[in-house]
Amino acid sequence: MNKRFYIVLLGLFSILFSYSQIETDSTSIAINDKVIIATDTIIKKEIDPLRPAKAAFLSAILPGLGQAYNKKYWKIPIVWGAITGGILVYDFNTTQLNRYRDAYKRRLAGFKDDEFYGDGDTPNISSDALVRAQEQARRNKDLSLLVTLGFYALNILDANIDAHLLQFNVDENLTLSPHYQYNEMENSSDLGLTLNFKF
Repeated sequence: MNKRFYIVLLGLFSILFSYSQIETDSTSIAINDKVIIATDTIIKKEIDPLRPAKAAFLSAILPGLGQAYNKKYWKIPIVWGAITGGILVYDFNTTQLNRYRDAYKRRLAGFKDDEFYGDGDTPNISSDALVRAQEQARRNKDLSLLVTLGFYALNILDANIDAHLLQFNVDENLTLSPHYQYNEMENSSDLGLTLNFKF
């Protein structure tokens, strides 16, 4: 019995000492700490502080011109479509308001020949309905004017912000990169993101 006990004890100690060896991780990669940067390949562009102001000014003169200045030609039809759509809705609501107002004025003058009266003695649309229609058309007209002005201002703002972002520093001195590191204390791997600033 003692012989078996000593053999089991010897086996446990041999297992214990075999796992106390330093393990090497097969997924670890040797990283060279020296970074070689060829200074002739780094191109630093000068920042033009007036570029955003010029883009905004051009968009204020003619919508879409600031987008062309920023070389974002695909935005020009969107800008023109939005502003043109707002103008067309404004024009439609102005026409509707004039129709309702003219018909209401003719009814107040005692005429029964407006387009909303109909053929008989009783009107198809009452005078109160014409007043409500005028209010609705005026509200829609004002709203379409505000939306059109909003698209115009958004066009200027887009050109300005886009010109700012085109000058944004995206070279290798400012990087956000993933990293993989072997943690020897816990015998595990760590994954993460590293944000590097090099001035």
